[in-house]
Amino acid sequence: MLNNKVTIADIAKELNLTGATVSRALNNRKGTSEETRKLVQAAAEKMNYRRDRIAWSLRSGRTNIIGVIIPSAEINFFGSVVHGIESMANQHGYNVLIYQSNEKPEYEKKAIETFLSTRVDGILASIAKETMEFSHYLEIKERGVPLVFFDRANDSLNIPSVVVDDFKGAYYATEHLLKQGYKRVAHIAGQQHLKIFKDRLEGYKAALTDNGVPVEDELVYFGDVSINAGRQAIQYLLALPQPPDAVFAVEDFTALGAVKELKDKHIDIPGAFGVVGFANESFDEHITPSLSSIDQQTVEMGKEAFRLLMELIEGNGVVSQQTRTKVVLEPVTRFRQSSQKQ
Repeated sequence: MLNNKVTIADIAKELNLTGATVSRALNNRKGTSEETRKLVQAAAEKMNYRRDRIAWSLRSGRTNIIGVIIPSAEINFFGSVVHGIESMANQHGYNVLIYQSNEKPEYEKKAIETFLSTRVDGILASIAKETMEFSHYLEIKERGVPLVFFDRANDSLNIPSVVVDDFKGAYYATEHLLKQGYKRVAHIAGQQHLKIFKDRLEGYKAALTDNGVPVEDELVYFGDVSINAGRQAIQYLLALPQPPDAVFAVEDFTALGAVKELKDKHIDIPGAFGVVGFANESFDEHITPSLSSIDQQTVEMGKEAFRLLMELIEGNGVVSQQTRTKVVLEPVTRFRQSSQKQ
């Protein structure tokens, strides 16, 4: 037996069961008892059974592979989301292919081509910052391949998504700075064609208005979401006739750039200037001062994205009335030294 390829028929003969029963047990399908399933799987392991994945894929129409497109592997946020995705995928017997877009649409298109040629069962994606045209994502939808966005979504495409409440997170961050006694809170914004960055700008404005503080256009700096953008923003803001005394940055790398520039200018944080970011990156606790931020529940985001994709896969890519089309997670505040003025 060790020298020949073990088949389902071999296992069935060994256990005196039908081939159909063994097949159901190996694939965790309904119709077999827990006792039979364990018996079959133990025999399969003992006999060194290996599934012919190509033949199984042709019979089932499934590959048990999903593709994941992330904008950058250098950002801990996306690594944490992938951790959540993979933990769920492992539980459900799925393998995960990961493709990095480097924030460029041309790499997204290459990823999609690769995934479709691999015949993945579904795709999870976070939109690149430079993507402004979405035909490549609509092609996935038109082919009937299940697709779910996470973190960065586009509601106009009617594609299911899992996001954090960016508006509310930005509101919390801005209101926190005001309650700490800062009088002029600025915002370093991101590219406004991406909904998450637009929502964060709107949350910032709403918090100011609700707390009786006027919204001043000159206190909003539009950057490219990077450490350098944070530095440039502080240079611009401090040169204003009435500079701000705090800033809410669109994400943590931008906030890190702001902190670096303020420290280079020997401006005390948080005594003279407060800083809050967004994403709760792993470095936040380890810089001086530690960085206040908004936690996006990354692991839970990954798990929810996988669950939503499974709903679509089980429904053969069709969004039914029972299928959730959008999951919105609650942001969690992580206020640390950089904004604790009082």
